[in-house]
Amino acid sequence: MKTGIIFIFHNYQKDIDVNFFVNYFTRLESIEFCLVNNNSKDDTYLILKEIKDVCKNVSIVNMKKFKSDISAVKAGARYMNNSFKIKHLGYVNSNLLNKQYQGLNTIIKTIYMNQDRIIKYDKKVLKSYSKKKTLFQKLFSVIDYLKKIEIEKQVDYHQYQSKF
Repeated sequence: MKTGIIFIFHNYQKDIDVNFFVNYFTRLESIEFCLVNNNSKDDTYLILKEIKDVCKNVSIVNMKKFKSDISAVKAGARYMNNSFKIKHLGYVNSNLLNKQYQGLNTIIKTIYMNQDRIIKYDKKVLKSYSKKKTLFQKLFSVIDYLKKIEIEKQVDYHQYQSKF
């Protein structure tokens, strides 16, 4: 089963490098991307369409009216749930990227380098639940997962170092 990642965009035209997105999205074949345009007033939607036209693992949800970030994520999640059989579904709010990732290109590179770890971590989290979660309860923040994975890598490294 594929993993899905939802990106939320609102007036992000100047920060989207089409060639970069296409290069990485085509290499991330095990991930289905949903790019949600949250009623952008600039050319964000046209740029996202350009990416979708080249990448077979990219879908677009175009919201005609601006909604909260949570509503935009839910719209993307509903679309992904209805269109694909996806067990692991994460999201990235492009407007609130942590300074650690310095923008969209860095977060996409980081997802590319850690795609297996993200899935493994999500499986671990899902196993820890005693009750079955609904679609929206299972949604995870990709950025939060990447932070936790980084912390785990550091702990593993320090434990390895302390053995010697």
